[in-house]
Amino acid sequence: MINIAIVGVGTVGCSVAKILEENRDLLNARAGKELKIVKGVVKNLSKKRDTNIPLTDDIDEVLNDDSIDIIVELMGGVEEPYSVVKKALEKGKAVVTANKALLAYHRYDIQNIAGDLPIGYEASVAGGIPIINALKVGLSANKIMAIKGIINGTCNYMLTKMIDEGVEFDTILKEAQELGYAEADPTFDIGGFDAAHKLLILASIAYGIDAKPEDILIEGIEDINQDDISFAKEFGYSIKLLAISKKIDENIELRVHPVLIKNDQMIAKIDGVMNGISVIGDFVGETLYYGPGAGGDATASAVVSDIVEIVRAGKSSPMLGFKKPFKSENLKLLPTEEIESKYYLRMSVKDEKGVLGKLAQTLGDSNISIDTFLQKPINHDEAMLLFSTHTCLEKEIKVAIKEIEDFDFVKTKVSMIRIEE
Repeated sequence: MINIAIVGVGTVGCSVAKILEENRDLLNARAGKELKIVKGVVKNLSKKRDTNIPLTDDIDEVLNDDSIDIIVELMGGVEEPYSVVKKALEKGKAVVTANKALLAYHRYDIQNIAGDLPIGYEASVAGGIPIINALKVGLSANKIMAIKGIINGTCNYMLTKMIDEGVEFDTILKEAQELGYAEADPTFDIGGFDAAHKLLILASIAYGIDAKPEDILIEGIEDINQDDISFAKEFGYSIKLLAISKKIDENIELRVHPVLIKNDQMIAKIDGVMNGISVIGDFVGETLYYGPGAGGDATASAVVSDIVEIVRAGKSSPMLGFKKPFKSENLKLLPTEEIESKYYLRMSVKDEKGVLGKLAQTLGDSNISIDTFLQKPINHDEAMLLFSTHTCLEKEIKVAIKEIEDFDFVKTKVSMIRIEE
C-alpha cells in the first residue's frame, strides 16, 4: 500500500480524494499498488470540506510519520510550501505539487534537495494538459525552438468576451469575478504573473535555463480596450495573452504579454477559459496541446497522474528533464531590450496638420517604419491613431514611444501591443 498525505485540502485536494476513491480499481491496477490518502493537513479544522479524509492542523504529524510515502502539496504561496516540501524530501518522502509560484522561485533548489527522490508537478502548468510530460518525455528527441502558450484561462476568457461581445475590460472583469474565474484581487492573473510562473517552469524543461519572474518581460491585459480590438479585427488578428519562449542562436527569449496574432494560427483559435500550448521542435515541427487549464477536477487529474507515475516507476526521473547540466549550447537569457517584434501603437492626438509627419519622423529616427494605419475621430479636434510597425528592437520602440509622449499634441499615454508572427 502507498500512503499519501495532502497538505492543503481545498478544492483540488478534495478532487484528488474523489478521483482516488471513484477510480480506485483502475488506479490501483495502473499503479500496481493500492493508493490510500491517510491524512490531510489544513489550517482551519472547523471549516466544512467535501471529503472524508482524516484531517489535522499539525504539519509535523505527516512529515514525521514514516509510514507516509508521498506528500501532495496544495497550499499555495511560496516560502511556506517550500519549507514543507524541503522537509518532506529530507524525510525521504516523494512529493507532488501543483504550486507554480513555488516552482517559479525554487525549482532548482527543490531538484538539488530531492536527489533521486521523485518530484511530480504536472498540475503546476495548464491544469489537465499533460505538457510537463510532453516536454520531458514525448519531445525529448527535439531541441525546442519555440513555445507559445495560452496558460491563463481568466485572461483568455476575458479577451474572448471582449472580442466576441464588444464589452469593455472593467465590465468583463466584474463578470469573471462573479463566475469565479477571477479572484477578488485579480492582479496575479490579469497582470500576467500567473502565466509567467508557468512559462519559467516550461523553459527550465525545454532549455535548462534558470530564470526568475523578475528576469523576464511580464505585462498584463489591463490596458486593452475596444479600439485595440477594432484594429485587430480590421487586419485579421486576435488578441491573446501569450507566454512565449524562443531559441534564437544561443539566446533564449522569455516573455509574457498581450499579442496581436493572426487568426489563421492554431493558438489564435483557443477561446474562453481553455488553455492551449504550441511547442515547436526542430525535428517534430509544431505540436499543439489543448484542454482545461484550471478547476479542481482538471488539476486533480494531473496530480493523480503524478502519483500513479511515481508509484509505477519506482524510481525518479530527472525533475527538470536533464540528467546532467546541458552544456552543449551556452544558452543565455536574451535581454528584454534585444527582443525583436512588430508593434501596434494606439494614441489620442490633436487633429491638426503635421501630426502624422512628426510621428513618422520620430519613428523613422528610431529605425521604425509604419506598416498599417487607422485614424478614428474622437471629437472635432481630437483623433485616435492606431498603427502597426515593421519589425524592430524593443529598445527602439521604447525610445520612440518616450519621444512621442513628449509631444504636446499627444493627449494620452501611448498604448503598445506586440505583434506575434
